[in-house]
Amino acid sequence: MRCAAYCTAASYDTPSLLGIVKQHFVNALYRDAVHIVYAPEYKDVFFFSYGVIVTWGLSEEEELELIGQFKHIAVDPVVRLERDLYDFSYGEVSLIQRDEIVIPTPDVLTKLAISYALAQSVKLTIFEETIDQTIKKTKHLPEELARKGKILLSRKQISQQIGELFLNRSSVNLHSDILDEPEFFWDFPEHQPLYREAAKCLDLKTRVEVLNNRLAIAGELLGILNDQLNHQHSSTLEWTIIWLIVIEVVLAVLKDIFHLI
Repeated sequence: MRCAAYCTAASYDTPSLLGIVKQHFVNALYRDAVHIVYAPEYKDVFFFSYGVIVTWGLSEEEELELIGQFKHIAVDPVVRLERDLYDFSYGEVSLIQRDEIVIPTPDVLTKLAISYALAQSVKLTIFEETIDQTIKKTKHLPEELARKGKILLSRKQISQQIGELFLNRSSVNLHSDILDEPEFFWDFPEHQPLYREAAKCLDLKTRVEVLNNRLAIAGELLGILNDQLNHQHSSTLEWTIIWLIVIEVVLAVLKDIFHLI
């Protein structure tokens, strides 16, 4: 059977989400997650407040139809849907590999424990792509500074680069708390080992460390651009003062010449 995790938005409009699911679906509420039973086959779907949907047992057509049904509750929808796809089945012992999940029971909480890790993984992919694109767009600037001793951009262009870099870095920093171990396991600690097993399989810890390193690189780029902007501003002020002095000297000389005449 099919299990899929979709990142569709930065977050969901929670009141609107709850209004829909309470009216049309059998549902249950958990910390940061809403569970619905997708009728008539009684398949499980989990909505996470940070813009991720995890489905169990739905076909691709059903998944896309469901995403479309809830499209209007998306806050800052992603430009392109990010999806992780897995095969899952039921067995005697839990098994989580790269693209295969085996669980001993169709219990909702068992699926939810694993879904937290799947949701974090697909959300982390969005963060990774955002920071990678930012670094790729600005990596030529330090190289240019090393070769030519300065960045050949106007103050306006540098300010725009700083703004874009800061926005992307801040967006990831502000939402990075979703990559922590979910508070759900405070209420259901017996399901924590299953979550940790899934998180280990998905390399969440290593990927978060790499993401933090990339954020540090973005911070260094931000510092370089700030220094360059300050340097250009100081240079502009120096030349302004020089020209004012030159103008003052010229006026003084002209005044003396006309007095002599």
